[in-house]
Amino acid sequence: MSNIDFTSQLHELMQRVGISSFKALSRSAGVSERQLLRLRRFGVEQMRVEILLKLAPALQLTLNELVAAFSQQELVKDKEKPTQESQQLLQYVAQLKKEYERSQQQIQQQRQVLQQEFQQTSLQLLESLLLQFPTAAHKARENPQLPAVNILPLVHKPLEKLLQEWGVEVIAPVGAELPYDPQLHQLIEGNSQIGELVKVRYTGYRQGDKLLYRAKVSPIPPADVQK
Repeated sequence: MSNIDFTSQLHELMQRVGISSFKALSRSAGVSERQLLRLRRFGVEQMRVEILLKLAPALQLTLNELVAAFSQQELVKDKEKPTQESQQLLQYVAQLKKEYERSQQQIQQQRQVLQQEFQQTSLQLLESLLLQFPTAAHKARENPQLPAVNILPLVHKPLEKLLQEWGVEVIAPVGAELPYDPQLHQLIEGNSQIGELVKVRYTGYRQGDKLLYRAKVSPIPPADVQK
């Protein structure tokens, strides 16, 4: 099979949809410029199906239209009958669709496996809470005088272990007094200026550089600050 330059075809399709450069098409479709170069040199025959599925909507084409526009078989003249070319193109498109459906199935299966692994890992980290807390709660209902402090470790330790495993850090403990920072703190009442002391009412969390929840704080009255 001869190599045919598809650059002019790609340029024409890009102009139709107002895309001015290969770099712009690369950004729009979410594919590399190296993949575009492969398409220009070899057509669709050596392209992965996921790349074609990204390029088609960026060029406002169906998958069938994209395959027809960049197929060696379609452009070669007087070597095969048109009906045979059409059949080969249809077979190629059908093959691409099957490959895509198969890859989608594999992705779905992998997603299910990852979800199950995540659930199992989380359950293992919370094992002591799952096993002991129902019994402790039952005893608390039978004996309302049972100090709640006796139940707290059953909740706190597994939760602390889970957060540590996921790299989640507490911004500040409840009751802490610290300078107000609107990036990390959320006022639940009153007003405070940056740097003024506030008291943490509900703790906040962050995971690495990502802020998950700001700590909820309230202003400390000046009289309490002086004390």
